[in-house]
Amino acid sequence: MKQTLPNDGRIWPDQEPTLELLAKAGNGNEDAVNELLERHRDAVRKLIRMRLDQRIQRRVDVSDVLQDVLIEANRRLQDYIKNPVMSFHLWLRQIAKDRMIDAFRRHRGSAKRSVDREQSLTAPQGSEQSSILLSQQLQDHELTPAAAATQKELAKKVEEAIGKLGPQDYEIIVMRHYEQLSNREVAEALELTEPAASMRYLRAIKRLKIVMDPTQNADY
Repeated sequence: MKQTLPNDGRIWPDQEPTLELLAKAGNGNEDAVNELLERHRDAVRKLIRMRLDQRIQRRVDVSDVLQDVLIEANRRLQDYIKNPVMSFHLWLRQIAKDRMIDAFRRHRGSAKRSVDREQSLTAPQGSEQSSILLSQQLQDHELTPAAAATQKELAKKVEEAIGKLGPQDYEIIVMRHYEQLSNREVAEALELTEPAASMRYLRAIKRLKIVMDPTQNADY
């Protein structure tokens, strides 16, 4: 694979200012708390719009889910500061994911199967550029200018293939290519070692390539 993961698609703010605001918030500075949450508002909104099932988005406003996330984060912030079990943006991401699952349960009905499995596994919304970049990475050769005209078609095939993956493969590919999380961040979020996260990702990519082209199965 010739292409590395892009850095320009990250949705989360830089961590250094976040750490400074967390220190101030831990000392009781309410302005720092407000600035901290406001600084992450757009990132959480993008995450919700990207990951919340489109069927649910027709019933629930993204802004309402966003507000629930920020209220919950504000309520739990001091506990987090006392025991920062993970990076702040990953902690906030987990709250957002929990709120999206709650929205899914309320509007699609609860069942014994995993809520994540009940949701349609499709490429995240509003992420065509990420799909194009992923489609390029999956190619065994560089695209010529003429072939580049087929990028959107290839991206669509990638998205269809992603929807056919198992939940574990789906999740790690979305985290790496659509949320643009690093391997270290994925490992932290999934409570894996970095080598284990890397191996899970490589296996998911292999399975994605096989779904797109079953003849490649013999190569693996």
